[in-house]
Amino acid sequence: MKTIKLGEDANMLTTEQRRNEIVSLLHAKGRVRVTELAERFGISDVSIRKDLEHLEMQGHLTRVHGGAVGMNKLYVNMDLAERYKTNAAAKKQLAKAVASLIEDNDTVMMNAGTTLSYVLHALQGKRNITLVTNSLQNAMEASLYPSFNVKLLGGEYDAKYQFTFGEDAITQLENYHATKCILSVDGFSASAGLTLYYSNEVAVARKMISRADTLIVAADGTKLGKTTFARITGAEEADILVTSKGGDAGEMEQISALGVRILET
Repeated sequence: MKTIKLGEDANMLTTEQRRNEIVSLLHAKGRVRVTELAERFGISDVSIRKDLEHLEMQGHLTRVHGGAVGMNKLYVNMDLAERYKTNAAAKKQLAKAVASLIEDNDTVMMNAGTTLSYVLHALQGKRNITLVTNSLQNAMEASLYPSFNVKLLGGEYDAKYQFTFGEDAITQLENYHATKCILSVDGFSASAGLTLYYSNEVAVARKMISRADTLIVAADGTKLGKTTFARITGAEEADILVTSKGGDAGEMEQISALGVRILET
């Protein structure tokens, strides 16, 4: 990757060079701000936002309010509240599509994930929904709506990201059956399947899949073709993938060939 040298005129950079330099800054600092980048490169905030959008689709960063964070910083240092605000508009679009797949009287199993909080909000018009989840945040969100019957799984507790895990949670899931399972994942590829950053989440997610009739996966376009630390299951286990436009077309073709129905928002 070519980067500019110290003292080199940033205004002379090509678009590709500027974007490479933004990635280098992210590696060094972990976070960048739109206003600072616009001043550094002598271009408009709009142009910088286009750069960040392009780099996000390539998997180099995640946009947050006012700027962007590198992928490593996102999951190591970002707290739950900041995750919730990240790409909020895209998450809401994804959530509406997921919610359209849920029917009155469904029993839904759901793992942790800020996108799924938006799904719950989009489900307000549904009636008599039973939610089984290991996410404290999602249980609290669902409890605001009178049409939800909420079952929060017990067990060991991850305080940073507010989810339960372990044998107690898995044992409780053995007692339940769901019509739908909705999983938020960190990576989805035809070859590596569904993956998460945190291994503590995997066993509960696997059990949810086994206890549900239909598996719906929510993963925006940046997560397609991506493989993270811990594998849940193969891509072919998903019945429906709900994703955003702009994801890798070749990857989507491979996923579709496995029999997965794909909905793009």
